[in-house]
This record gives sequence, structure tokens and C-alpha cells, in this order.
Amino acid sequence: MINVTIWNEFVHENIHDEVKAVYPEGIHAALAAGLDGNGFAITTATLDQPEHGLTEEVLNATDVLVWWGHMAHDQVSDEVVARVVKRVLGGMGLIVLHSGHFSKPFKTLMGTSCDLKWREAGEQEIIWNVNPSHPISMGIDAKIILEHEEMYGEFFDIPTPDELVFISNFEGGEVFRSGCTFRRGQGKIFYFRPGHETFPTYYQPEILKVIANAINWAYPLQTPAPVFGNMQPVRELKPAAVL
Repeated sequence: MINVTIWNEFVHENIHDEVKAVYPEGIHAALAAGLDGNGFAITTATLDQPEHGLTEEVLNATDVLVWWGHMAHDQVSDEVVARVVKRVLGGMGLIVLHSGHFSKPFKTLMGTSCDLKWREAGEQEIIWNVNPSHPISMGIDAKIILEHEEMYGEFFDIPTPDELVFISNFEGGEVFRSGCTFRRGQGKIFYFRPGHETFPTYYQPEILKVIANAINWAYPLQTPAPVFGNMQPVRELKPAAVL
């Protein structure tokens, strides 16, 4: 059983009627419902909870953290960000969705601005599967078509991904690296582009399949933690020659 925590700032849904109409219980609730049945133990957390719902106890019990944020990145406490980053470096998986590219944890782990081009025009997005043998793309056809989405365009200011799984093209002509993996410390990170708050993207089965695959991929392997610092030799050293 993989313990998954879905974090959503849960701000848009409370103040914008057009978002509440699409996600009446919040994006986190839609994701939790859509991912149910995959063998995950799912809990949710939101910005307005004490410590944003990401206490030491919660994070220590989390195998994979899913993150959606947009208009309240600056309201996430630096203490909680440091806690999330520490857990990722220690092995917790992290799935960053859509505008979470500007979240404090993602930017900290990437070490870059993570900026990009964008446009809200409700245009078609085609997500191309460019790594069909990757575990994250298992069961996904050559492409996923979203009839209406927000455009993200290159250049996307991230480090070169360890693996590129999906590339998007948009009706207006732009392209974007929309599915990227990274490894930081012992943790695995997947950034997945689609999911603008005014479109029902997180009800689309193929999108949920990708996220479920990513959770399975990011699940921490039970491997020994690396040992650092001064070490004794693994075999006896020969005495140093006297000059």
C-alpha cells in the first residue's frame, strides 16, 4: 500500500465561482476520488490547515506527495517547504502538477526560476508520449488530447530533466516539455503540466492514469541510505613508504 498525500492550496475553489463549478469539493478531492482504486492510501491536505496539513508526522507517513498550487505560493511557510524538501531528499516521491512549477518546494529542488510562457485561451493541447517504455507512460497511447487547456510554452527554465516522458503542442503553435522526471537525493520527482483550474482536466481518465503511474514510479525504494563523512578503510592499508 502506497501512502499518498495530495496537497492543494484550495484557494481558487473558494473564491472563484467558475473554478468551484468545475471542482466543487476542490482539486484535491477530485484527484483523491479519481485515483481511488489504485491501491493507494490517500489523504489530503490544504493551505488553510495548521502547518498547511504537512506536519512532521504527516510527511513522515507519506510515501508520495502530490502538489497543486497557483495563486498562494508565497503563503506557504518556509518551515514547511524545508520539511518537504528534506523528505524528498530522504526518499519521499514528489509529483508536481501544472502551476506547481512555481511552488517553493519545486523551485528549491530545481535551483532555477522554473519560469515559462503562458496564455489562457482554452486551446487544444496534444500531449505526446515520447518515452513509451517508461513506467509513467504505461497504458498511455501515443497521445492524449485535451480540447481546452491553458498554454505553457518554452523556454521552461528548469534543469535538463533526467528523463522526458511527454511533450505538448498547443493550438497556437507553442511546444512544452510537459512530463519530466528528476532525482534529488534519494527522492524521485515528476512534473506533469496539465491541470488548469477552470478546465475539467483531472476528470480525464488518461490524465489520472499518468498520475497514478507516476505515484507508483516515485514510490521510494527500500534501499540503504548513503553514508557520508569520515570512513574506515574497507581493507587494511599498507604502511606509507618512508622517504
